[in-house]
Amino acid sequence: MSTFRFGVSRQAPESTSVTTRLARRAYAQYDQSVQLMDRRGFVGTVLSASALVLGVCVRPSEASAAPTAWQPSVYVGFEADGTVVIMAHRSEMGTSSRTTLPMMLADELEADWKKVRIEQALGDEKYGSQNTDGSCSVRDFGEAMHKAGATARLLFERAAAQKWGCQPADVMASQSTIVNTKTKAKLTYVELLPLVATLPVPKESELRYKTPDQYKLIGKKVPMVDERSILEGKAIYGMDAKMPGMLYAMVERPPVYGGKVKSFDNSAALQVKGVQQTVELPGFKPPHLFQQLGGVAVLGDSTWAVMQGRKKLKIEWDNGAHAGYNSVDEKKYLLDTVLKPGKVVRNRGDVEAAFAKSARTHEANYYAPLLAHAPMEPPVAVAEFKNGKVETWCSTQDPQAVQESVAAALGIKKTDVACHVTLLGGGFGRKGQPDYAVEAALLSKAVGKPVKVVWTREDDLRSGFFHTVSGMHMKAGLDADGKLNSWLFRSAFPPIASTFVPGEQYGMDVETGMGLNELPYDVPNLRSENCPAPNHVRISWLRSVAHVYHAFAIHSFLDELAVMNNTDYVSFVLKTLGPDRHIDLTKDGTKPWNNGMPVEKFPIDTGRLRRVLEMAAEKSGYGKKKATKNRALGIAAHRSFLSYIASVVEIEIDDKGKLTIPNVWTVADVGKVINPDRVVAQMEGSAVFGTSVAMMGEITAMNGRIRESNFHNYPVARMSESPRNVHVHLVPSRELSAGAGEPGVPVIAPAITNAIFAATGKRIRELPVRRTKLV
Repeated sequence: MSTFRFGVSRQAPESTSVTTRLARRAYAQYDQSVQLMDRRGFVGTVLSASALVLGVCVRPSEASAAPTAWQPSVYVGFEADGTVVIMAHRSEMGTSSRTTLPMMLADELEADWKKVRIEQALGDEKYGSQNTDGSCSVRDFGEAMHKAGATARLLFERAAAQKWGCQPADVMASQSTIVNTKTKAKLTYVELLPLVATLPVPKESELRYKTPDQYKLIGKKVPMVDERSILEGKAIYGMDAKMPGMLYAMVERPPVYGGKVKSFDNSAALQVKGVQQTVELPGFKPPHLFQQLGGVAVLGDSTWAVMQGRKKLKIEWDNGAHAGYNSVDEKKYLLDTVLKPGKVVRNRGDVEAAFAKSARTHEANYYAPLLAHAPMEPPVAVAEFKNGKVETWCSTQDPQAVQESVAAALGIKKTDVACHVTLLGGGFGRKGQPDYAVEAALLSKAVGKPVKVVWTREDDLRSGFFHTVSGMHMKAGLDADGKLNSWLFRSAFPPIASTFVPGEQYGMDVETGMGLNELPYDVPNLRSENCPAPNHVRISWLRSVAHVYHAFAIHSFLDELAVMNNTDYVSFVLKTLGPDRHIDLTKDGTKPWNNGMPVEKFPIDTGRLRRVLEMAAEKSGYGKKKATKNRALGIAAHRSFLSYIASVVEIEIDDKGKLTIPNVWTVADVGKVINPDRVVAQMEGSAVFGTSVAMMGEITAMNGRIRESNFHNYPVARMSESPRNVHVHLVPSRELSAGAGEPGVPVIAPAITNAIFAATGKRIRELPVRRTKLV
């Protein structure tokens, strides 16, 4: 057994093919039909009265497995000392999902937050999607938390009323206690547990939800539950996980995507003190999904030993079909490709006819390079294969994907894989692909002991999954009065779809729906096209995904059009947005992706976009502060992950061309805010992350090999390079909660480059900015 354990698992049923299961798991939050299938039975999940036994913590494995309309709760339970146990089924990587979802349940339950203990859930389908990605934890599971809390509260209220012989209307829940409003008598939840266990579960129509003025936690600044343990160094991350008798392992992976081992000599590696053996791992079979890449593993009694032993390996590689890949050629290919017609993903009117009649036209091409996730904690996993089953501990964004991938690699049932989730030292999307856990499980089976696989920073940058490279082409037509009458938008990028379908060169709905075909502007002639691009590395999602490059091109282009009209971005965009309305993409022959959510619940609302843009301009003084040759403001406003964000970036450029960012102003409309402190933190972090992407981020390849290896040649923003001040303003809203972890990122790059143009007159159409000499 392990030295630590988070939660208890109950076996879940098998589903269909591995490829189908992985694709569904990865995109549960992106595809509405899949999402609803995953969530069926969970949105309505409530507390099982029959499982509420005095002195028993109702954990998932102990709840009734009988399938009913109202399933036993997998989210909440009680202990004899009054502790309320809430299961956190989403991963914690700084976004506070491990705090925010439980506090929603606790608030609706009227539980004393001081008596709440959070337990991390294992990977299990009974929780619904556990893929902590796509900025959707609150959006997708907030309703389930409210229902579970309200149902339990009503049960306690009815139990107290029965015990006192009064009407349910005469009792009120308050901080894990029921109060008789007439006699002032009190009963704790613990005292009521035996009686509650005999009561029927209330119907959904009987539930009474709190009103906003009754919230004690929701809408308040609630610290992360792990805050103290993190600050004191006691929190458990993937790198901290250990199992008795385990070996450490590092893998020398193929330097080129799809490469294989031809032969290897391990004699020198085995001479290193502490190295015990080597194991050759097989290459993957297409589609690569989340399979491990193959290579040669060195195993030993310490990380240092296997690191040194790996250096001594002599491997001859077959580099395969991608050995000729290089970034210079790919950039040329993408920028050439977008000059040709692509697959139409949205069409309104006739752009070509409108161009011919326009008083002026304007064209521009944009480019954004490959990016790495580079979380502070590189991938790491511990696994033990024993008696045909696997137990693993890892910092993963999706424990169910770990189950799927490990089971497929070892030829066992998914239900025979137990995945314990530690805290994540950063994720940004990378830790949704559990190839590192697969490596650990395969090696454990090979050597008969638990194995901890550790990736170095070099492994992470050269052998990981990457955010795609992209080329984009824009063309616009304007009337004599400067009104935008036509817009052509083409985008080419090796798609994430290639992860699941070998050779796929066109984006999925999730990718084209991120900016390319959801432009909200009032332009009578509009066409969006997706052009083909093959993948030469493993492509994955990174924080904000396709919005990163699409928003850069869109808002750079809008700024260029504004300058052509002798006006500023704000004035031009407000004019181009047209009247406040909800956009109906179906009129343009487009099925809206809309983050997998129905437009009836989350419409594309130009009024909300207008509001954040106007507020950002007001808060920052944009339009009132005159740009100088070394100081200026840039702005961008964008809808992503169902939220509306506008940011103004202030830049300073010294006489040597060094750029600094004194201030960023961000206005965020994310719908109903559950924990404002954490939403503000996400916007602050997005400003820093977006600065890294804009100013520095670039992965390049030569002869199929990734050239960058560590932070010396793949820099991220240091403190002196990050925004010195980030001013965040949250728009009060009663709209449904939307995303917060990602939508603050896309606006930063165009705001920076627009500011650079205002200060220097240099228009930057290719990222990163560090490639451009500013003075």
